[in-house]
Amino acid sequence: MPKLRSRSRSRSSTLASGAGYWWYLVPGFVLVMAIIVVPLGQNIYYSFTFYRGIRPPEWVGLQNWQHLMHDDKFWQSFENSIAMIIAMVVVPTLVGLLIASVLFDLVGKKFGGKVASFLRATYYIPQIIPVVVAAIVVGWIARPQDGALNEMLGAVGLDGAQRNWLGDPTWALPTIMAVLIWVQLGYPVVVFMAALQRVDPELYEAAELDGANWWNRFRAITLAVIRPEIFVVTLTCTIAALKVFAPVYALTRGGPGTSTIVPSYYSYSEFFQSQQVGYGATISTALTVVIILVATVFLIAQRRVERQEEQR
Repeated sequence: MPKLRSRSRSRSSTLASGAGYWWYLVPGFVLVMAIIVVPLGQNIYYSFTFYRGIRPPEWVGLQNWQHLMHDDKFWQSFENSIAMIIAMVVVPTLVGLLIASVLFDLVGKKFGGKVASFLRATYYIPQIIPVVVAAIVVGWIARPQDGALNEMLGAVGLDGAQRNWLGDPTWALPTIMAVLIWVQLGYPVVVFMAALQRVDPELYEAAELDGANWWNRFRAITLAVIRPEIFVVTLTCTIAALKVFAPVYALTRGGPGTSTIVPSYYSYSEFFQSQQVGYGATISTALTVVIILVATVFLIAQRRVERQEEQR
C-alpha cells in the first residue's frame, strides 16, 4: 500500500508539473492564430464577397468563384506555374542530386572534404542573396541596349544582340526560369550532401569490389538511402514554385502582357492595383487549396514508398 500511494503521488506530481509547461505554448499558439488562422479565415470569407477595401464587404456567394473558373488570365497564371515548377523543382532537384553525388563521391575522395565543402558553399551563395538584389543584377545583365548578355552574344557573333530578354513575350518566361534555376540550385545540393553523410562507406566499397561503376552505385545505393530527403526537397520546392512572387514582381510585373504572370502576383494585382479585394482573395484561396492538395499527394506517396520498403 505505501508503494502504491507513492506511485500515485509521483504520477500526480508529474502530471501537475507537465501541465505547467503548456503555458509555454500559449505565445506560439497566439502568434499562429494571429498570423495564419485568422487571416486565412478572413481571406476565405472575402472570397465570397464583393469588397474594394473601403465600404463593408457585400456577400455575393459563389460569384467570384464562377468568374475564376472562366478567367483566362487565371488559367494562364497556372500554366506559368508549371514552368516555375520545372525551373524550381525538376531541374534543380535532378541537377542538384547529380552535383551533390559528384562532390561527395568523386571530388571529396580525390581532392578532400574541404574542396567539396567550398564548392558546395559556392552553389549555395545565390540562396543567401536577397531576391530583389539578384533581380536588379539580372535586369542589368539582360538589358536590351547595353546588357552584358547581349554584349557577350554580339562579341562571339551569335544572333541575339540587342534582344529584349525581359520585354519579349517569347523570351521573358525562359529568362525568369533561368534565373530561378540559378537561385534554387544550391538548396538541393546542400540538403543532398548532408543526406549523403548517412550513407555507409562500406556499401560503396562493397559495390566497387563487385565491379559496380559510379552510375550503378549512384542508382542502387545513393538514391535508395537519400529518398526521404528527395521527397522533402521536391515538396518544399514545389510549394515555393507555386507561391513564387518576388522574381516576377521585380523583373517583369507579370508582363509583357500575361506571359510571366503567376497566381500570387495576379492575386496581388487584384488586391492592390485593381482594388478587387474579394476576387484577389478568391485567387489566393484557390492557390492555398492547390498547395494543400499537392502537399497531401506528396505525403501519401512518401508513406506508400516507405511501406513498400518495410515490406521488402
